[in-house]
Amino acid sequence: MAMNGNEIRPAPNTKLGILRNIGPGMILAGSIVGSGELIATTRTGAEAGFDFLWLIIFGCIIKVFTQIELGRHAISSGKTTLATLNEVPGPRVLNGNWIIWYWFLLFIAIVAQQGGIVGGVGQAMSISIPLTEKGQKYNEYVQTKVQLEVAQAERDNRADSDARRLAKLDEKIITLTAAVQTAEQNGLAKPENRPLGDKYWAGILTLIAIFLLVWGNFSFIERFCIFLVVTFTLVTIVNLFALQTHDAWAVSVADIVRGMSFHIPEPTAELKPLATALATFGIIGVGGAELITYPYWCLEKGYGKWIGPRDNSNSWLGRARGWLRVMQWDAWGAMVVYTFCTIAFYLLGAAILHRSGLLPEKSELIQTLSAMYAPVFGAAAQGIFLFGAFAVLFSTFYVALAAQSRLAADAINVLGLAKLNDIQKKKVVKGLGVALPAIAVTIYTFFPAPTWLILTAGTMQAILLPMLGFSVLYFRYKKSDPRLRAGKLWDIMLWLSFFAFLVIGAHLAYTKLFT
Repeated sequence: MAMNGNEIRPAPNTKLGILRNIGPGMILAGSIVGSGELIATTRTGAEAGFDFLWLIIFGCIIKVFTQIELGRHAISSGKTTLATLNEVPGPRVLNGNWIIWYWFLLFIAIVAQQGGIVGGVGQAMSISIPLTEKGQKYNEYVQTKVQLEVAQAERDNRADSDARRLAKLDEKIITLTAAVQTAEQNGLAKPENRPLGDKYWAGILTLIAIFLLVWGNFSFIERFCIFLVVTFTLVTIVNLFALQTHDAWAVSVADIVRGMSFHIPEPTAELKPLATALATFGIIGVGGAELITYPYWCLEKGYGKWIGPRDNSNSWLGRARGWLRVMQWDAWGAMVVYTFCTIAFYLLGAAILHRSGLLPEKSELIQTLSAMYAPVFGAAAQGIFLFGAFAVLFSTFYVALAAQSRLAADAINVLGLAKLNDIQKKKVVKGLGVALPAIAVTIYTFFPAPTWLILTAGTMQAILLPMLGFSVLYFRYKKSDPRLRAGKLWDIMLWLSFFAFLVIGAHLAYTKLFT
């Protein structure tokens, strides 16, 4: 990422000027408000109820300090994240250090994760537009089964004693039960009778993503993500507030108090809520992968070249402080967006899925998640949710692979496999824009388990976090320009984030290796 002195420009001084120059954070939000929020966060709520609300909020906020520090080092030095991480002391193999090689393993897991995500989008499309009559009948069966489980949970949770309303609900349960039994007698519940529409749609959507990845540029990615994320975020927040009018599903003050009481639910033979929550911690907010990719979007936006090459002049210092201020507005603004969205998804999962005993997984993932919108939107719930699922999951698939293409191209230089100039690097990025989506959809075709794929990548991202926390402390004390360092309170928060990352990463590693 060479800097051109002819592109130097001063940073904006007004709030309106700053807002006009943000963008990388919204791209980040486009990849965040997807697999992390829609799938992993709701799964945590489904398993743990309200108990981990405190961890969800903490996970969204604490990582921003590391994110900004990585961005500060990248745009003030002009170096990419992988290039700077490769300077961190520690064991080396060939031209890469321990962090770079762990990132390589994570890179593979993230491509597999995108397979789970495009599979989720394929499920949404196969429900919206089934390709066969068999697919339509199967969708109706799954939808009816989910409606039955929600209706039974609502009957159990109703606080009122209105005999007429209860009788009407009982009648609905009898009708749905009969429909489910008929469908199961006709063999629709057998695994071999499940349609393949989700895989066909996943393939079609992958081709669309490849076209966008090869053709798209930064400004298109930026606008595309903002539109999709803002639209579905608003729908989800409206849904959560409207849920308060339903006695059986309303989120009470007692629920919030419980969620903020640092309670940890007990595991069962089937469920491991703490492990799920910690894996989710690796994805929600700015996950380990997004922490690495954020500086790339900052450099592509232009923050680094607008500052210019580092020197000792006061003019460089003024530009650097100005554009770092813009970057901080960008990072904190995105944090507000995805934190509200993450909390909304978590509360919906706890209020509806947990109370109904529903777990979003495998081929019924999207149908199950749509149950979160049924109490408010009724018959229209599935259509509204399907639009939202397509919006956030496809944007995640598209943005994440766009980022991973750039990272992989940069890794070629960092590891000394080749010396790519900017033109050659762009060609490699476009080539990977074809190869990575194709690999991802192939993984889903042979292993259609979106939740498992996403949580596995989340676990690896959580283990990466303490490595990144250590790295930013190294940059802070050994590499950063002293004139650009933040104050003591900022240092305290960097140390706090490192220790939080260390505890969570160590716990997950121990859990996966020894239990």
